[in-house]
Order: sequence, then structure tokens, then C-alpha cells
Amino acid sequence: MIAVSLSRFRRCLAPLLAVALVSTCVSACDSSSTGGSDSAAPGSSSLPGIPDANPDSYAHLVPEITAEHPWDSNSFTQGLEMDLSGELVVGTGLNGKSRIYRTSVDGVQSDAQTLDPKYFGEGITIHGDSVWQLTWKEGTAFRRDLNTLEEKATASYEGEGWGLCSDGQRLIMSDGSGTLSFRDPETFAEIGSQEVRLDGKATSELNELECTEDGKVLANVWQTNAIYEINPENGEVTGVIDTTGVFPAQDKPGADVLNGIAQIPGTDRYLLTGKLWDTLYEVRFTPAMS
Repeated sequence: MIAVSLSRFRRCLAPLLAVALVSTCVSACDSSSTGGSDSAAPGSSSLPGIPDANPDSYAHLVPEITAEHPWDSNSFTQGLEMDLSGELVVGTGLNGKSRIYRTSVDGVQSDAQTLDPKYFGEGITIHGDSVWQLTWKEGTAFRRDLNTLEEKATASYEGEGWGLCSDGQRLIMSDGSGTLSFRDPETFAEIGSQEVRLDGKATSELNELECTEDGKVLANVWQTNAIYEINPENGEVTGVIDTTGVFPAQDKPGADVLNGIAQIPGTDRYLLTGKLWDTLYEVRFTPAMS
């Protein structure tokens, strides 16, 4: 219980610092919580917050930047999706600043919808002609029209909302734990769950999600530089993507953690950004050099 309370405190503290523009403290907190570790045991993961694991039990990957695009540094990015037209749908957080909007890759925004200040926006996903949007602690999911982003319906759920993606048949949701829940895309009712494990060890802090076209789930691991590649059928982490030192936008004053993954439809490329970042990175995931 103590660990959970501290996690929630850190998650709540980070946006407050960002809003107050206490960038020095935010940068210091981020560097201490997301940087590499020199004290990891031999043969174990060197990423903070990642369970010690046999390094041969999963693929070691890194992002290769293929292009950079401008990004709205005022957006506390919580969810990122690209539709078939090539436009992005973005969900943002912070009470009083949460919204959802469409944007081109060159930063032209449209169709913005704001959330009531009582809501702290979280992950989003496209399913069919709808967009689902989570809220952090309010237990409310919004179903929106894909084209206009206007609200069509709401649904309730228990616990916290962090990340969300669609595999075409169901919605997959994270709540900050190491368990993914499966949800009906029409009613948002829970229809199953899967514990995620790395080399047989429990995981935690699963955050923003992307369901890939090859049936995997990518998950940001909050407060680390890692992205897990997960087989949602058995919960096995099949790959770990290490982003340490790859994205300069993460180190700029006021920037917060990595958050936001969207596959470019029909390609092996992804778009990645973070909370309050000024850059959207187009990347491929390639094997890490040994």
C-alpha cells in the first residue's frame, strides 16, 4: 500500500510542478527517476523500475529516428493515435487543461474539445468510427465521434484510467498496475484481464498503450525510459525498447516524461512524443547493438 500511495503522489506531483513551471525541479526529478543506473546487477536490466530479468528472455530494441515534426509543447500528452487519413488524434491531461484534438504531423490543430475542469484526461484510442478517452481518477470514459470528436456517450469503470488501445476486436486498458484489462468496445464493460510479466516477474506502472498491427501491445513504463512490447494473449513481455538518450526534447526545460505512441498505419514506423515536449519523433524499432 505504501508503494501505491507514493506512486500516486509522484504522478500527481509531476503535473503540478509542470503547471507551476518549476522546470528545474521537474528536470531533476525526471533525470533521477528515468535515467540509466550504474548499480544494476550483472545480467539484469539497467532501466530503473524494470524487474531484474534474464537478458536473453526478451528482444532488446532501440528507436531509430527517421524524421522529426513540431509538437505543441503546451500539450500534456496522454494519448496519441493516427487515423487512416494520416491525421493524429491527441488526448491531454491536467485538471482545467484536459482536451482532445486533431492535428496534422506539421502541427495544424482542429476539432478541439475541452473536458470539464473536474476531469484529468488520460489515454485515448480509435475504434471504428469512435474515439474512446479515459480519465485518471474520475472513473469516466468518453465515447466520441471520430471526425468531430464530439461526445456521443459516457461509460463508468472502477479504478484509475491510464492507457488505452484497440486491437480491432476489443479495447485494452492500463491502470498503472502490471495488469491489462480487456473491454467491450461498445459498452466499455470489462470482459477479461491479463497480468503482464517480464521473464516471469511481475511488472507495474504500465501507462500509454498502442495496439500494433502485428497483434502486440506497446506500453510506456511510467517514470522509465522503457517501452514494453507485450503479447496480450499470455502477458509475456517479448521486447524492451530502451529510449535512454534518444530524444533531445525530453531534456528541455519544463518537459516531462515520454508518453504517446502511435503506429503509422501500414508501416513499421511509429510516432513518439512526451508530456510537454516540443517534438514528435518518427521512429523504427531496431535491435540494440550488443
